[in-house]
Amino acid sequence: MKPRLPLRSAIAYAVGQLGWSLVIGIVINFLVYFYLPPEGAGLPQLVPEIYFFGFISIIGIITMGGRLLDAITDPWIASLSDRSTARKGRRISFMTIGALPMVVFMFLIFNPPHPIATNVNLIWLALTIFFFYIFFTVYQVPYTALIAELGHNPRERLNLCTYISITFFIGQVISAQAPIMFNIFQDMFDISRVEAVRVTFGLLGLLALICLYVPVLLVNENKYSIGESSSVPLMESLKLTFSNKRFVIFAVSDLIYWIFMTILQTGLIYYATVLLRQSEDYYSLIFVLLMGGSFLCYPFVNLAARKVGKKTVLIFSLSLFAISLLFTSQAGQDWIPLPLAMQGYLVVLLAFFPLAAYGILPNAIVADIAENDALRTGSHREAIYFGARSFMMKLGQMVALLIFTSLLVFGRDIGDDLGVRLTGLAGVAFCLLSLAFLYRYDEKNLLKESNALKEENEAN
Repeated sequence: MKPRLPLRSAIAYAVGQLGWSLVIGIVINFLVYFYLPPEGAGLPQLVPEIYFFGFISIIGIITMGGRLLDAITDPWIASLSDRSTARKGRRISFMTIGALPMVVFMFLIFNPPHPIATNVNLIWLALTIFFFYIFFTVYQVPYTALIAELGHNPRERLNLCTYISITFFIGQVISAQAPIMFNIFQDMFDISRVEAVRVTFGLLGLLALICLYVPVLLVNENKYSIGESSSVPLMESLKLTFSNKRFVIFAVSDLIYWIFMTILQTGLIYYATVLLRQSEDYYSLIFVLLMGGSFLCYPFVNLAARKVGKKTVLIFSLSLFAISLLFTSQAGQDWIPLPLAMQGYLVVLLAFFPLAAYGILPNAIVADIAENDALRTGSHREAIYFGARSFMMKLGQMVALLIFTSLLVFGRDIGDDLGVRLTGLAGVAFCLLSLAFLYRYDEKNLLKESNALKEENEAN
């Protein structure tokens, strides 16, 4: 019987999520803004505005393609990790390899070779974003698989998910402060806005790298992990995973969640600066408030999940998300009897609890499903479940970036903002669709079946 993970090791594990949250936050929040900035951002446009069929953006196709190729590799990396017999642990060994290249390619994304819009910059973006997501997968999929192995029961896994949710949001908050850092470095060193962006992301990348290696150095996977190397080949493992009806239903709901969440996350700086006509500093402020409020909701999410179940909490959260996105699509309209800044605060208030719930509970649900599968089959394929979830997540993000950048063709500037508003309405539609699938997830019987199998194993 493996010993339970001590608190200090759980914290060290959670610090790794801070690292990759910071890196992915930079890419998702600022990639489109950096290459296709709105007027007044102080940044040059770095890629040609090419649209297919009049509305499908070339930058959307590139980001979608990078995500698609990355998503395809998720199950492959997961299977390699599941079958690994590396001396340091089948998860830690992959995390060691992925950390440094992930950060390097994040930095290179924001360093295209030409200072003006050229096709060469498009090729640069395509290559750097592809390699970034590959090494992101090499780190992130084995990392999340450890949730099911370091947590020995549902309560321990829920606690681990709470810890990593806290560090995830810390990473997101830090990444959202980038515009403030742009201003500081631009004034301090008397450099251009583009150079200030690169200095900022270089320093944040260094911080992220340190965090990524904390669990590699301080978590003893062999001592605390209950996982065992699997001998199931990739294609067979994928077939078994996607024949699990409970997982498929939840994964589809989660995929759709990531569509509207990526639309919201990518659009937040546009909502603040275009719809509400505020400064980039205001964007940083509302992001801090959003993450801070979510952080305060963590204990309530943890308690509610134990009392009424994870599924019920997520259903409530999706309902609040839909209301928040609907209001976002109308923000800044003359008929709303609230000051512009106050409208942003209202959207943030509505999103506090849902963000906390979705920061904690989906990984815990996938861990429950993976444990149930291991109990039924005797094969420990935890990474393939998290890899499959990551695959679905990235498909959602891929679709979202294509939708978002394509809708911006209808207007992305103050006074010409139809495209930005349409992104909010698209988010509402996807939110309701995610809710429809989540209703079909059978959490109660899954947990009952797992408990029965555990009792049977202990009796034998």
